[in-house]
Amino acid sequence: MEPETPTPAATETAAEQTAQVTTSTQADPVSFDFWSAENLLDLALTYGLPAIGALIVLFIAYIVSAWLARVVSGSLRRAKVDETLAIFFGKIARWVILACAFIAILGNFGVSTASFAAVIAAVGFGIGLAMEGTLSNISAGVMLLVFRPFKVDDYISVSGEDGSVVEIDLFTTTLNTLDNRRVILPDKVVFGTTMQNFSANDLRRVDVAVGVTYKADIDETRKVLTEAVESVNNYGSERGPEVYLVELGTSSVDWSLRVWTSPEYYWDVREETTAAAKKALDAAGISIPFPQMDVHLDKGELEG
Repeated sequence: MEPETPTPAATETAAEQTAQVTTSTQADPVSFDFWSAENLLDLALTYGLPAIGALIVLFIAYIVSAWLARVVSGSLRRAKVDETLAIFFGKIARWVILACAFIAILGNFGVSTASFAAVIAAVGFGIGLAMEGTLSNISAGVMLLVFRPFKVDDYISVSGEDGSVVEIDLFTTTLNTLDNRRVILPDKVVFGTTMQNFSANDLRRVDVAVGVTYKADIDETRKVLTEAVESVNNYGSERGPEVYLVELGTSSVDWSLRVWTSPEYYWDVREETTAAAKKALDAAGISIPFPQMDVHLDKGELEG
C-alpha cells in the first residue's frame, strides 16, 4: 500500500498552526517576578543567612571583647599596675577581638582579607610616621607605668627640673616645684634621660658644709660641731650624725655635717643643722672666715 500524500489544504493548515504557536510564544514571553516566593527564598538563602550569621558573630564578639577587657583590666589592677595602664591594655584587648571578628566576616562575604590587611598596614604605617613623637611619648609612658622608677608624690630631679610628682599618664609627667610652679615634661624626655628619685629610699642624708678659720684647733672644732649635730632633731632616724673633715681650703678648714632623716623632713633638718652649727661655733669663739686673698708685692717692683 502506498503512503498517503498530504493534500495542499492539510499542509497549509499545519503551517498556519505552527505560525500561530510561534507568534504566541513571541508575543507572551514569561516575565521575571522579583517578588515571587521562589525568588525571595533564593535571595534569603544567598544573602539573608550570611547577614544574620555576621550579626550574630558581631554580637558575640562584642560580648566577648567587653568581658576580656574587664578581665585584662582587673588582672592588671590586682597586679598593682597603674590604673591608666590597666584601662589602656583593656581597651587594646577589646579592639583586637572586634577587629578580628570584622575581618573574619569580610572573608565570609568573599572580600579578600589579604588585601584588606595590606591596606590596614599601609594606613598604619602612614599614621605611625605622622605620629612618631606621640607614639614615642606613649611607649615611654607605658615604660614609666610598668617599671615605676617613681610614683605620685615622689620628689625627683629630671631634665634639669626638680619637683614633686603630681601625675603620670601616657603622654606627659607633671611636677610641682618647691616654688609652686607646674612643670609638664614629655614622657620620652623623662624616660630617655638620667633621673634622680629623692623619695625612693627610707632615709636621706643632709649635708651641710662649714668652713672655720685656720687658727681653730681641729679637735676642738670637731667636738663643737659634733655636739651641734647631735642636738638636731632627725625625726626618727636610727643612723647617727657624722662630722667629716673635708679639706684644707684656700681660706678655711672645710667640714661637712651629715645628718640622716626621712625624705619628707629633709629641708627642716637641713635648716636646723645649719643654725645649730652657726650657734655652736659662735658660742665656742670659733670664727667662720670670709673668702680672702693674700697679695705679696716684690719690693723691686714697687720701686720700679
